[in-house]
Amino acid sequence: MTAFEFHKSSYSGSQGECVEVARNVPRTTAVRDSKRPAGPRITFDAATWDTFMLSLKDDGTAD
Repeated sequence: MTAFEFHKSSYSGSQGECVEVARNVPRTTAVRDSKRPAGPRITFDAATWDTFMLSLKDDGTAD
């Protein structure tokens, strides 16, 4: 199984309150808390992640 390669957003500040996203595994997006890299992660299939991102863009809160 391929390991997730997590990345923090360039918009993240130094407060440490952000999530990291991994999109290197085909058809899967994983999200974790940047303060707990060894902690739990949530995974989404491609369709669910796309729907989530579109809902943010429709709301005007993400680009």
